[in-house]
Amino acid sequence: MLKQTLLYPLHLELGAKMVPYAGYSMPLQYGKGTLHEHLHCRTQAGFFDISHMGLCLILGEDGIHGLEQLTPCDVAGLKPGEQRYTVLTNSDGGIIDDIIIIRLDSGLLIVINAACKDKDFDYLYQHLSTRCCVNLLTGLSLFALQGPAAAQVMERFSPQTAKLYFMQAYGTYIKGIKCNVARCGYTGEDGFEIMVANEYAEELARLLLAEEEVEPIGLAARDTLRLEAGLCLYGHELSESITPIEAGLQWLFKKSHNPSLKLAQNRFPGAAKILAQLQYGPEKIRAGLLVNNKIPVREGAELYDSDDAVVGQVTSGNFSPSLGQPIAMALLKRNTAKVGNKLYAKVRNHRIEVAVTALPFIPHRYVRQPAQSEKASS
Repeated sequence: MLKQTLLYPLHLELGAKMVPYAGYSMPLQYGKGTLHEHLHCRTQAGFFDISHMGLCLILGEDGIHGLEQLTPCDVAGLKPGEQRYTVLTNSDGGIIDDIIIIRLDSGLLIVINAACKDKDFDYLYQHLSTRCCVNLLTGLSLFALQGPAAAQVMERFSPQTAKLYFMQAYGTYIKGIKCNVARCGYTGEDGFEIMVANEYAEELARLLLAEEEVEPIGLAARDTLRLEAGLCLYGHELSESITPIEAGLQWLFKKSHNPSLKLAQNRFPGAAKILAQLQYGPEKIRAGLLVNNKIPVREGAELYDSDDAVVGQVTSGNFSPSLGQPIAMALLKRNTAKVGNKLYAKVRNHRIEVAVTALPFIPHRYVRQPAQSEKASS
């Protein structure tokens, strides 16, 4: 039987078409359709129910050190109120899941993918429970408010949250409702993710949706938004057989991971393979594709060079409402992933030309903290 988030009745009230997703009944789209929702989020503000995601709380002095042995990112460097995107890796260098780590005064809060909740929690509990407390939280709902008007909407309710920078979090109250707000998201737009106790979930959702700029957004537009932003989706660009380097996530590695040295700080699962790829380059790499045809090139389509040799496979593909043409992401042989290179896909007996392009397709609009040099000169 499918699970439901606390907003299930509200989604029905708003005219959502509900579909199964990661074990939940989730809104695919609302009455105005995916195209409208996508463009509304790009120009105004979209409200997303993401309460199907998992939340894991890690408490204890040794939690930070323990988690640093499971991921290549710098966990210890996080200050309270900061968060970081990273991955959990397996012994073969593949990705168990991509996660967000939020540093709290009391410990660490981990946001995990809905489809990976049980797997991730078992993995974290197995590796960390002897040195710290690991709890799966079920009493919180999670929302996202995304788009260029998101900050002005949040400022009306909590002026301090509008002063946050990308990947910063803050505890606040919205109309007397206690929340934790982080400036981040999965659309490439400026925006916020909001955690709230289940008992106040519907009340808070209605408050946000009552704002003139805000409309509800379903899974379909969430996927086209993240694709335009060049963001990975677990089970597509990320999996237990794809390494972080192949997925183009080398930027998340902490500086102390030196590929040329066998140091203790390099010891995370799959480090030997991953750091070798970091030093010498992987055989395949994630790339963007512009499709020179009206026919979308979907996940699983094989890609060929001019000699009809297979050089890769599409991981995600859809029509881009912002660009007005189909786009895709793919894992390609590295020597074919040069920007501008022409490749071909076969779709229903059609030979579709695609061009390798830089990611993201749409520039990110995150509000980042100025560098120290910029602060000093201002």
